[in-house]
Amino acid sequence: MFVDEAEIWVFGGDGGNGCASFRREKYEPFGGPDGGDGGDGGSVYCVADPSCNVLMHLAGKHHWRAGRGGHGMGKKRHGKKGKDIFIPLPPGTIIRDAERQVVLKDLLKPGERICVARGGRGGLGNVHFATSTHQAPRECTPGEPGQVRRLHLELKLIADVGLVGQPNAGKSTLLRRLSAARPKVAAYPFTTLQPVLGIVELPGYRRFVMADIPGLIEGAHRGAGLGDAFLRHIERTRLLVHMVDIHPPAEQAVRRFRAVNEELRKYSPNLASKPQIVAANKMDLTENRRAFRAFAEGVGVEVVGISAATGEGLAGLTERIWRALHCGAGAES
Repeated sequence: MFVDEAEIWVFGGDGGNGCASFRREKYEPFGGPDGGDGGDGGSVYCVADPSCNVLMHLAGKHHWRAGRGGHGMGKKRHGKKGKDIFIPLPPGTIIRDAERQVVLKDLLKPGERICVARGGRGGLGNVHFATSTHQAPRECTPGEPGQVRRLHLELKLIADVGLVGQPNAGKSTLLRRLSAARPKVAAYPFTTLQPVLGIVELPGYRRFVMADIPGLIEGAHRGAGLGDAFLRHIERTRLLVHMVDIHPPAEQAVRRFRAVNEELRKYSPNLASKPQIVAANKMDLTENRRAFRAFAEGVGVEVVGISAATGEGLAGLTERIWRALHCGAGAES
């Protein structure tokens, strides 16, 4: 199950109470104050863990509590510090304070972490209140409560290249052909129901990460089809590969191409302005070869002809993607 949003409560541990105590030993029945301090409460941290891919592990656990600090004791013994807890999150998770709608952290790199609920400070024992004129204080302070927060977590996948296009354009077939990812492929629309990542290996120890998302149809920004719920997963990409099924007539392929770009623009102008490589798929069919030229003239940009099913043109496409990622060449803005 693909879970890319979650809400959780985090509770910092309460600080332990300070102790009011007096030293009592043989031959010294009225010793001075020796109450220890309470321990600080534990804190809650969110950590970017590359072994996590989704937020599924948060679906059944909505409350995360750090340990409480121990209470102070006599003989100036301080309470034990509360235990910190660490919530593992996949890299690419945006952490927001749900009450104030403020972004606390965007966890991009593995190992990054942030304290989301700080533990309360421990109270002071009565030893701190002794003075020359107040030698037997009975005052001590309670521990402070820990911080409480409601967090909204949103995952945006981190990939170099995003595949966009209408349903059945061949995006999942392309990802299966280029990587070890195995998204579902079938002859009906919306076979892909959730984003899929794949690592594309090239000669010379080169690689890049490609993301496949469910297909877009006209009106997706209004919720048609699967809507635009998954478009955020390609917002971090540096390049889009726009796949189009050029099955004739070419005018329909041009219309589908423009409809997807319009949905991208309505969702986010920044996403629509990303450089694109236009890939005309299903070139293994004879009638599609005849429609290729008309389609390229209709869209007015350079088009790469490929067949995800047979592998035709894929070597040239991946090299073009690599050049666009690292040299800024070969893509349309």
